[in-house]
Amino acid sequence: MKKALRSCLSTSVIIGAAFLTTACETVQTTQGGAVGIDRQQRMAVSAQELDQAANKQYSALLEEQRKKGALNTNAAQVKRVRAISDRLIAQTGVFRPDARNWKWEVNVLTSNEVNAWCMPGGKIAVYTGLIDKLQATDDELAAVIGHEIAHALREHARERASEQAVAGGLISIGSAILGVGDLGQQGAQYAYMGLVGLPNSRSHETEADRIGVELAARAGYDPRAAISLWQKMANVGGSAPPKLLSTHPSNQDRIADLTVYSQRVMPLYQQAKR
Repeated sequence: MKKALRSCLSTSVIIGAAFLTTACETVQTTQGGAVGIDRQQRMAVSAQELDQAANKQYSALLEEQRKKGALNTNAAQVKRVRAISDRLIAQTGVFRPDARNWKWEVNVLTSNEVNAWCMPGGKIAVYTGLIDKLQATDDELAAVIGHEIAHALREHARERASEQAVAGGLISIGSAILGVGDLGQQGAQYAYMGLVGLPNSRSHETEADRIGVELAARAGYDPRAAISLWQKMANVGGSAPPKLLSTHPSNQDRIADLTVYSQRVMPLYQQAKR
């Protein structure tokens, strides 16, 4: 009887999994480029819906920063960041031609935080803390902005949202069928994050690093600056979380990978500088 019940429950979970995963589509968001990013992605969330949500969130954030007097307060910094971004954006067609037609926006936010990001659809923000605390060169700024642009090109936010939607549905179905309750469901969520969620996030960071150095090289910025950038990041980062609990690769792993891939794209940089 117990064996039959377990079989029935397993079958139900499989049916539930099949129902959720059929909503996914397999996509190739970008072309491989010289760095060879060719991993296919499974998406269960609409790109259009995510872009619309990002646009609203970006507009609201800019308005909030404007009211605080923290939006684009230093004209020279804004001009510098936008000039670097424009050169990088001009190279995005190598990875996806449609990105040339995105409604790109680039703004600088006054904050001590060492941060930068690019929302889906090309909405970029660079924090003054990153510029000032790192004393970032143009090449280093190109490395970090190129990295953030790469996240948008690869639609990593959409991919993470899709993974979470499918995993959340499977966990809910399994917990309901097996009757494990809230504690069991929470345990399943932790297991998902440890075995799937965080490693996938780290792979996203590596992809963004590699695409970022190629964008920088093609735009005429020294791709090796990504190495010095992360060395500086390590010095201001303070106490880092354990590698297995981090959504980012360790600085050591990251620098080692960037050393290899910056050399791979050096011919592109040398060609752009002629």
